[in-house]
Amino acid sequence: MGIIKKDVEHVARLARIAVSGEEKERFTSQLAAILNYVDQLSTADTSAIEPMAQPIPLQNVFRADEAKKSGLEEKILANAPERMDRFFKVQKVIE
Repeated sequence: MGIIKKDVEHVARLARIAVSGEEKERFTSQLAAILNYVDQLSTADTSAIEPMAQPIPLQNVFRADEAKKSGLEEKILANAPERMDRFFKVQKVIE
């Protein structure tokens, strides 16, 4: 598949970037080289390779979500100016 200057102009228009004449020439040859390399990759024999979604086997590393006491309740409530049982006591803000 050959890249021509018109293709570079089209891509530049889609990207909304200004490209000079010299850049068009350079990008045309660079894009052509990239596509040639991709064509080389397509000739590789992959018939013995099984399709995969992830190259490295993954496993879930999350622990189970379990609620447990922290033991810090008294230390936290010690910072309260006022408290009522196990709660902070604050002024009423809603009538």
